[in-house]
Amino acid sequence: MKFTRRDVIRTTAGAAAGVVGSRLLGSTPAFAQSAPTYTPEPGATLRMLRWSPFVQGDEDAWLANTKRFTEATGVEVRVDKESWEDIRPKAAVAANVGSGPDLMLVWFDDAHQYPDKLLDVSDLGEYLGGKYGGWYDGPKGYATRDGKFIGLPLAAIGNAIVYRDSWVKEAGFSEFPKDTAGFLELCKALQKIGHPAGFTHGHGVGDGNNYAHWLLWSHGGKMVDEGGKVVINSPETMKSIEYAMELYKTFIPGTESWLDVNNNRAFLAGELGVIANGISAYRTAQINKDNDPKLAEIAKDIRTTNLPIGPVGQSVELHQTTVAVIFNYTPYPNAAKAYLQFMFEAEQMNDWIKGSLGYCCQTLKAFADNPVWTEDPVATAYSKASETLRPNGYAGPLGYASAATMADYVLVDMYARAVTGQATPQEAMEEAEKRANRYYRV
Repeated sequence: MKFTRRDVIRTTAGAAAGVVGSRLLGSTPAFAQSAPTYTPEPGATLRMLRWSPFVQGDEDAWLANTKRFTEATGVEVRVDKESWEDIRPKAAVAANVGSGPDLMLVWFDDAHQYPDKLLDVSDLGEYLGGKYGGWYDGPKGYATRDGKFIGLPLAAIGNAIVYRDSWVKEAGFSEFPKDTAGFLELCKALQKIGHPAGFTHGHGVGDGNNYAHWLLWSHGGKMVDEGGKVVINSPETMKSIEYAMELYKTFIPGTESWLDVNNNRAFLAGELGVIANGISAYRTAQINKDNDPKLAEIAKDIRTTNLPIGPVGQSVELHQTTVAVIFNYTPYPNAAKAYLQFMFEAEQMNDWIKGSLGYCCQTLKAFADNPVWTEDPVATAYSKASETLRPNGYAGPLGYASAATMADYVLVDMYARAVTGQATPQEAMEEAEKRANRYYRV
């Protein structure tokens, strides 16, 4: 079985509601009188660049909502997409050269690398937060700087343990362990029965970073302190590396070169008993079960849960966050703001969250009751991603340094070098310290 990024989820029908008739701004609940009013510039057209979907229903719903916007305003919107790995460099180039798409969906704290290149959308951010129960703090931090919204936090892509229930029981566990010690014992037992675990040690924008940050934080380590001083060289970090080395011994070979799609492929091929992933692996099996008996078996056997709690004593997880930004070089700022306003209003946002099948978690609290989180218990572990996430720059301020340190995979490489024996734990930790200081001392 071979799965490409585009194969990961295919839905045959658009998840959004049907296209509605032409609507004028201000004439529907989506544009109530209390909302800010943006009159699109004459002849305005927009180009938006977003990441390629792992869940086809996400893209289907986004495009359906975009079509609604065009029918309501007359503003044509071209939506392009790029691989996850290509979004960050393309956004940086657009910001620096002052040309490219009008809007982009960027990752994590990327917007903090070029805040002066982005349109201030504070009026829209404050309005949406006030209307829809407020923003969750984690996503809001990625989109705000010096008290201003430099973008709108769109979604957190939840990360959770995805496992084969029958294999966990076969390994001698009646339920999935809730702590890191028990989790290690489970992985050892799964390896013995031929159903090993597999976690990404490669440059996966989502899975590699999610796993590495969980390893660090669950043991009480952190990249920097509250003042932005690099403190990765610590006893807590050492304990996390030692734990990672023990886990790695139980893994399927090759995880040090994995990108975001690899664990999906291996899990759906029946090669793995446990991964950490978005809900995409489950949805792939679920949607394709009628055409593939093996995927039908996997879909029935899949369970999800949040990552185990480590010595720190609390759940501390990184969930990939995406922020919608408008570049200030756009000739159509009003049209761009009107587009985002439309996409964040309840009718469109609820359709998109439901269309993503639990892959994209809401950033506004009012949308937490979307039925996608309760219709299938497998989605429950992803329902609070925006509420519980810890920003990657913890415990220091978000900015150029935090974004650049993540973009350079400093933390991911630290663990990869140690677990593969390319460096001793101390050497790997010291190397990470030096690399992080290149950014935090600028």
